[in-house]
Amino acid sequence: MASAVAFARKESPHAGQKWLGVARALVGEMPRTLGLLERGVLTEYRATIIVRETACLSVEDRRAVDAELCADERLATWGNGQLGSAVRRMAYRLDPASFVRRGERAVTERHVSLRPAPDGMTWLTALLPLAQGVACVKALQDAAASARAAGDDRSRGQVMADTLVERVTGQATAGAVGVGLYLVMSDDALLNNGPDPAMVPGFGPVPAALARSLVATAADEGTRSWVRRLFSAPGTGELVGLDARSRRFPGGLAALIAARDQTCRTPWCDAPIRHTDHVIPVEDGGKTAYANGQGLCEACNHSKQAPGWETLPRPGPFAPVEFTTPTGQARLTRAPLPPGAPPPGRGIRVDLLWLDAA
Repeated sequence: MASAVAFARKESPHAGQKWLGVARALVGEMPRTLGLLERGVLTEYRATIIVRETACLSVEDRRAVDAELCADERLATWGNGQLGSAVRRMAYRLDPASFVRRGERAVTERHVSLRPAPDGMTWLTALLPLAQGVACVKALQDAAASARAAGDDRSRGQVMADTLVERVTGQATAGAVGVGLYLVMSDDALLNNGPDPAMVPGFGPVPAALARSLVATAADEGTRSWVRRLFSAPGTGELVGLDARSRRFPGGLAALIAARDQTCRTPWCDAPIRHTDHVIPVEDGGKTAYANGQGLCEACNHSKQAPGWETLPRPGPFAPVEFTTPTGQARLTRAPLPPGAPPPGRGIRVDLLWLDAA
């Protein structure tokens, strides 16, 4: 159901799960907040804040917060931060023990994630318990203060970032980290300083100059790397084959599908690919073949197993797949255009460079 909601809203399945939970809470437990949302007093986001901050309460206590909060005339002029603080105060007053349980549960949800940032950068984020997060920042701040006092000309933030990389990876310097990633780029961009951007599956496009710099850095640091050729169709650039001469990376077919799809193929989901999935399941006669493969995130691969969901490969370029929800909504998705797709008349391209940490 959450995935069907996401389909209807043209959002990711993760967002669909969130909106389904908000809707259930508003309709079943917070009628006054729902009323303010319907009249335009609250935006969808502000209603979500109220639902989120009362999620740990019982139904009775949640309704009490709903009544008290919506009777306050100041609600319409509060900022988002003020609104969240007010809801938390009311919730804590009604059930302090629930906040303790919420904190204990939050500790079990600690994790580290990576997502793209502009200009070839990334956001490395860690969700940690309060004491551990403060300890990590304090250690990096102390390292930066010591380095600056010794005459290091890097900024405080640069020293902290470099120290984080060095301590996590065990490398002597931040720049010495071995590169282990796919770089999909045209032969012209790799060998002839061409301008076509490269692509890192699951991350997105990166400037050609940065891609060549990654290759050069890997070579300078002694990281072993090799070229694997992907064959593209003249005129369209669609990936149609893979060089079979692979020495280090098993699962060449999965690698080709991941390079083709780049991110999860579900409409409006741009999560990294975790599973190589059969479009037509094996139990329904689907073959383990390039034309019947697609890259999906873990959540979408599980969702499509629910009754009523259907995926079918369709004819045409760029591996079209039609997704149909249990309510009958259908959407056709195609693999994105690969970097340096050739103009009509161009033939085989050397497109994929695999850099692997030695």
